[in-house]
Amino acid sequence: MKYLLIVIAVVVLAFGVLLLMTGNTGELKVEGEVDMKSPEVVPQTPESSLKTIYLAGGCFWGVEEYMDRVYGVVDSESGYANGKWENPSYEDLIYKNSGHAETVKITYDAAIVDLEVLLAHYFKIIDPTTLNRQGNDIGVQYRTGVYYESEADREIIEDFIRLEEAAYEDPILVEVVPLDGYYPAEDYHQDYLKKNPGGYCHIDLSKSVEVVIPMSKYPRPQDEVIKEKLSELSYNVTQLDATERAFTSGLYTNEARGIYVDIVTGEPLFTSFDKFESGSGWPSFVKPIAPEVLVEKSDTKLGYLRVEVRSRSGDSHLGHVFEDGPKDRGGLRYCINGAALEFVPLEEMVSRGYGYLMALFNEAE
Repeated sequence: MKYLLIVIAVVVLAFGVLLLMTGNTGELKVEGEVDMKSPEVVPQTPESSLKTIYLAGGCFWGVEEYMDRVYGVVDSESGYANGKWENPSYEDLIYKNSGHAETVKITYDAAIVDLEVLLAHYFKIIDPTTLNRQGNDIGVQYRTGVYYESEADREIIEDFIRLEEAAYEDPILVEVVPLDGYYPAEDYHQDYLKKNPGGYCHIDLSKSVEVVIPMSKYPRPQDEVIKEKLSELSYNVTQLDATERAFTSGLYTNEARGIYVDIVTGEPLFTSFDKFESGSGWPSFVKPIAPEVLVEKSDTKLGYLRVEVRSRSGDSHLGHVFEDGPKDRGGLRYCINGAALEFVPLEEMVSRGYGYLMALFNEAE
């Protein structure tokens, strides 16, 4: 299927060249082509903050387009990596067993998005437990792999995969090895899905706009560190399941734009645009920043059933969720202790490592 599409693309390209040779110099426009990296979305990036990682995840058309949409990615390029010889062609992978993997070279602004976030996106679009296959594409060229150029990146990758293993029954088969040669693919492969919006793609590109928060970025400190770090009230709330008195938290009336994070780990939990005035005396939100960052548990301490809310990474007691929130916004009220939260203002998000969430505020405006 994919090879047939490539043949068609080559024929179309040849036809375009023929038109130019016969004197037709009219501009060829591709309907539906969208510039996903307008200056309003991703600002110019200084060379000093640019980093590169190489991801193999099956057909590179879809992986390239998906990663190009991730906030903080400056460029993505389809190519061939870690094979038997230099400068391979697409036909070498298919017919000559060159051993290369279809790979996407990702250049990203490390001041905005880091490797762990990119890996979390990557794991959303692959099946890491299959060998030499993704979607309908089968062959060694469609294997999954993360190819790095520094030992620091290797440690991050291995730590990330170690945490991911708990989510799978079968072993993770993603190849994690140093980059051993990378060569850009032919021009007709580059930006293929921008040129051909209805072209073959084995992944769901809409997932690129979903919030991704890697648990590995926000490890829980040792108990003694937590006790030393927190105030007595925050410690009692997060570690001993206490409840602060209503109307005592300064965050209850906070109207500034930004995010609310777990005071123990720094893991993002809520946004300012999901906060609302509930009249309860505690900071209230209609939803978390991403469903996976919260853990819900049954709570009968008061003699009746309530749903307790805890943070994923820190296992901090946060509060409870009730079904009396705004009906037009989902009907839920996450009633959260201010002592369990830290507020990070919008203007500080990039400097404090939350730049990868800035796109949320672009969407909300």
